[in-house]
Amino acid sequence: MITLAAAELFRCPLRARMPFRYGIVTMTEVPHVIMRLTFTIDGQAWTGVAADHLPPKWFTKDPARALGDEIEEMLRVIRSAVARAQALRTATPFQFWQELYAAQGAWGRVERIPPLLAHFGTSLVERALVDACCRAHGTTVAAALQANLLGVDLGALHAPLAGSAPRDWLPAEPPATVFARHTVGLLDPIEEADITPADRVDDGLPQSLAACIRFYGLLHFKIKIDADVARARGRLQQIAAVLARECGPNYAFSLDGNESFRDPAAFAAQMRALLAEPALREFWPRLLFIEQPLHRDVALAAEADWAGWADRPPIIIDESDAELGSLPRALALGYAGTSHKNCKGIFKGVAHACLLAQLRAAGRPALLSGEDLTNVGPVALLQDLAMQAVLGVTSVERNGHHYFAGLSQFPAVIQQHMLAHHGDLFTRSPAGWPRLDVRDGRIALGSVLRAPFGCVPGLDLSGLETVAIGG
Repeated sequence: MITLAAAELFRCPLRARMPFRYGIVTMTEVPHVIMRLTFTIDGQAWTGVAADHLPPKWFTKDPARALGDEIEEMLRVIRSAVARAQALRTATPFQFWQELYAAQGAWGRVERIPPLLAHFGTSLVERALVDACCRAHGTTVAAALQANLLGVDLGALHAPLAGSAPRDWLPAEPPATVFARHTVGLLDPIEEADITPADRVDDGLPQSLAACIRFYGLLHFKIKIDADVARARGRLQQIAAVLARECGPNYAFSLDGNESFRDPAAFAAQMRALLAEPALREFWPRLLFIEQPLHRDVALAAEADWAGWADRPPIIIDESDAELGSLPRALALGYAGTSHKNCKGIFKGVAHACLLAQLRAAGRPALLSGEDLTNVGPVALLQDLAMQAVLGVTSVERNGHHYFAGLSQFPAVIQQHMLAHHGDLFTRSPAGWPRLDVRDGRIALGSVLRAPFGCVPGLDLSGLETVAIGG
């Protein structure tokens, strides 16, 4: 039997080393929270952790709302999920999540909170529960899913999967490394010459795209675009030239439309024009997919049917993957798949990965991508990498290490823990703080996959600010 016995929340304010423009907002600072939950599992107490940024203008892209109000709403969502979790008593982790998902969703509907935001709270509780259960079983999340120790009922989420288990669709062994798909934000400098003296960062990490490629050996990229056709054309030409020069012919990239379009026909017309651009002829064969070009208000509407664009590149949803039925709806409209990030849910991500694997087995192209939310350690990044590998995703957008200076803003005891227990994932920067160790464009996952759920237990959170949460 599983119950939630105690809950703690810790906060660490983070300042970006350079501005990150995504969608309608530019991030320069953000609160980072770490949740520690104690569950009673079959009569014994086990602790699990989960973490994430509180990123304004992602869960709800409302330009009129103040950033502080959105951060407070995210904390309210987290507190609601914890309160509802404390009322549960279930036999399996999956049942615990199912009941929490239903209760939190009902609360969100009453409070007029969109599902993507409401279930951000669900996902934090869920992540800590998975961590605690893996510790209780003395196993890893990969092994737990292969043996179905978490009690996943795939048919309850996607009817075509009834009668099957995660091991029927997920890789028997997660990949030992993944490509770091480097984000090229809308404000990011492409060449060193693009950086003004006032904007140059002096912390030992690269800043321009060209410098990042040389420093990390990057081969995979995620390029953000908006609805400005002329800007997109010129910027893509500049990026293509840098990738050809620095990477040779072996690079790959995705495009992120960041919900910039409201008219599917207008987006298709813009993309056709870009795809026909002579200067980009050598660039487009390396395109992996296009992510969420349409605003979430229209992305799953009937007008978003892509059937009329027969030679389109693969297009996937991201922010529109807000509910359990979002992916089947998207597939029916001609989308190629969806993204995984832990803030959208662990069990939901497992079910999506299995459904897409079933479609591929039947000969239909179907994609699950790994996308980022400026994830950083000591918990969120590691748990997300663990899930990406378990789900079989091998090209994962990573940008937290680019927009934040490693773990430099966390207490020294946390920095030392990460270097001691995750020395394959982090290396010491010249200034002494841990930074993500991307080599030849890849991230090594050995310590991440050996841990119960991404991170080795024993993290000392006493140096962080505590936040009232209840429990």
